[in-house]
Amino acid sequence: MTPLILAAFALTIWAQFKVKGNFNKFSQVPARSGMSGAEVARRILDDNGLYQVPVEPVPGKLTDHFDPISNVVRLSEPVYYGNSISSISVAAHEVGHAIQHKEGYSMLVLRHRMFPAVNITSGIAPFLLLAGVFFKMTNLLLIGIIFFSLAVAFQLVTLPVEFNASSRAKRLMLAEGFVAGDEKRGVDKVLGAAALTYVASTLVAVMQLLEYIWIFTSNNED
Repeated sequence: MTPLILAAFALTIWAQFKVKGNFNKFSQVPARSGMSGAEVARRILDDNGLYQVPVEPVPGKLTDHFDPISNVVRLSEPVYYGNSISSISVAAHEVGHAIQHKEGYSMLVLRHRMFPAVNITSGIAPFLLLAGVFFKMTNLLLIGIIFFSLAVAFQLVTLPVEFNASSRAKRLMLAEGFVAGDEKRGVDKVLGAAALTYVASTLVAVMQLLEYIWIFTSNNED
């Protein structure tokens, strides 16, 4: 494993600690609006005409997500019931995805279209890459690289989707008065750390892809 990939992995681990640390820190800071994550999610959904989209609690921590197939916002129990800066920030972010879905946000549409193929190829790619490297079978390695490239492309497309959802969340929370101006720093910290995890994991994937491409070209030159 190259130093660049090791550095990218280190960034990923640091980003995960960062997101957990910021979430825990601002979980102890109640939002002055007094609203829970569930209430903020419901209000933003209704204000954007998404009355039919339910908000449901799910077990676990940081298990929050928007399910475009069932068209439902699912919030982890600490977020659903909590009234902290962390809770309402995460809730607003997930609703941001629901609004993207309603509006047909181009990068989200592309991500959805890519998902079926990536879901298959991402599971096969590691075996093809390992077999190609171990047995020095360049054709097998090339197929693995192509399959892995789809997974990397999927992660790259995910980045603007996540950044856009966070941007929407911040704007809506301020506009609706769910947070005051001096509370915005906490919102930025919580959502910024979450975004960093996507950047770090994408960087790792890109570095891995470049390494496999280098191995492939080296084998062809031999």
